[in-house]
Formats: sequence, C-alpha cells, structure tokens
Amino acid sequence: MSARKLSVVVTRRLPEPVETRLKELFDVQLNESDIPFTNEQLVNAVQTADILVPTLNDKIDARLLAQAGENLRLIANYGSGVDHIDVQTARQRGILVSNTPGVAADDTADITMALMMAAMRRTREGSIHMQQGEWSGWSPTAFLGTRLGGKRLGILGMGQVGTAVARRANAFGMQVHYHNRKKVHPDTEAELGATYWESLDQMLARMDVVSIHCPATPNTFHLMNARRLKLMKPTAFVVNTSRGEVVDENALTRALRGGELAGAGLDVFEHGNEVNPRLRALDNVMLLPHMASATIESRLEMGEKVIINIKTFDDGHRPPDQVIPGML
Repeated sequence: MSARKLSVVVTRRLPEPVETRLKELFDVQLNESDIPFTNEQLVNAVQTADILVPTLNDKIDARLLAQAGENLRLIANYGSGVDHIDVQTARQRGILVSNTPGVAADDTADITMALMMAAMRRTREGSIHMQQGEWSGWSPTAFLGTRLGGKRLGILGMGQVGTAVARRANAFGMQVHYHNRKKVHPDTEAELGATYWESLDQMLARMDVVSIHCPATPNTFHLMNARRLKLMKPTAFVVNTSRGEVVDENALTRALRGGELAGAGLDVFEHGNEVNPRLRALDNVMLLPHMASATIESRLEMGEKVIINIKTFDDGHRPPDQVIPGML
C-alpha cells in the first residue's frame, strides 16, 4: 500500500455515496459542476493525477496520453465501454486501464424492450397526442401498431445484454434468433429457444425486429450500413442500445423517411449527443438520451467497481477489471 493517498481526478459527478467513499479513501478531485472537462482540463488531470476516472464523454487518445505525467498509472473508467480510450497507447506508456463490466446488462435489456414496445406500439406518438391535448376519444383505427408476440427478433451480439434481451423477449412470445461471432453454449440456446444465424445478411432479411448489442470496434463500424438496412423488410424495426457507430445513422434516417423500415428505437447515436435533426423530426422513431444504464442500482455498482479497481491497484495488485488490448 502506498504511503500517501493516491491523487484521483474524476471528470463527472458520480452518485453521492460513490463520491463520499472516494473522498474517504483517496485524495480526490471531484467535478462539482458536472460540466464535461475541456481538453485543457483533461491535460491538466493526466499531468497531475495518479489515477484518472473518466467517462465515455472523455476522449483519452494518444495525443492526450503523450502529455501524461509520470505519476499517472491507472485510468479507472466509469463504464464498461472503452472505445473512447486508446488502451494500446496507454499500455505502451505503462498506464493500466480498467472498466466496470457486467453491471448494466439487465438494465440495458429493460430499456431495449421499452424501446421495442414504444416503436412497435407507437407510444411516443400517443403520448405526444395526449400531452398536446389533441385526443378526442377512442377510435378503432387510431395509433395502430403491431404486437410483439409471434414476431421474429434478431439479436446482433449475444453477450450478457443480448442474452438478457432474449430472456425478456421469450416472455413476450417472440421468436429469438441471433448472429454472433460464435454460437452460444447449446444449453443456453435451448433455454432461450434461440436460432443461430452464421450469415448476418440472411438473418436480417427474415426478422421483424433487429436489436443491436455489439461493441464499437473497427469491424463493427457501420455494420448496419445502407446495404444491410435494405435487406430488411419494410415492416421491420431496428433497436440500438449498444454503440451508435454500429449503425450508419444517415442511411437509417433515409430508410425510415422512405418507408423502407417501419420504425426504430435508439438510445445511442453515431455522433454522441449531436443527433441528426432529420432523425429527430421523424414520428416513427423513439429516441432516448443514452439512459440504458441509468438506474440508481447500476450507477452505484459501477462506482463500487471503480473503487475496487483503484483500491486493488493501490494495494499493489492488478485491478480485477483490467482491460487488455486485443481482448475487447
């Protein structure tokens, strides 16, 4: 254990119990304003801190890491995704990177189902209609959507979140299909009643809903491009709660505007909070502000993992959630 308290810089506000515990254990600098760090503030943080606790809004690239001080030895990311961190460059500079995996799978699956239902049952349109005082009474043909039961759900990425979505979809009577780098265990397939598709293109052409649950990597960038979106049925829906870069947002917008897809439910966007205005103007989309993990329980557990990673490092051991380049 180090003789002095580690210097820790946290780039955003975290839940109060997490911040309190950090202050008890470390010499911590908190972001009381919760305004995202500027590049200048990030440079100052990596030059002065022993530990940096960033979030997905912070771009920790090679240029920033080149300015890091000798004391910086751990980037304890608050979140599971690390595509905003140049892990390889950090490793080359002797800086470890940790994350908070396995916390928000169920919460993300819940939001996935909520987006699916909102898009398929047109709840956004109905809610706006009510809030604007335009409802004049029930009508047999008003806000007709489509039921979930009996529909084919294609899950792109059958990790923890994809599996959690499959379990929920089963409860709604949906037929579960999936595309993954490899087949899941036969027992899991049997439990979920899931059908594996080696060909993503063939799966897309036959699904009523496609739900995306894969990480952002060079191989998944625009995986759902214009060509693949055109393979889908015009009555089909797209749901994305993983990473915005997996979907070509302009192509998706064109497909939705042109009636080539029935609708979409999105919690993530290709350019962060800069959402395509044409996409925002559509009635057949349900958009959420990246809130899949936004439960009190999930955010507290993420904070606990950050603290354990830092404390384990401080005790002279490798963080339990260390990210290894090439294994993302």
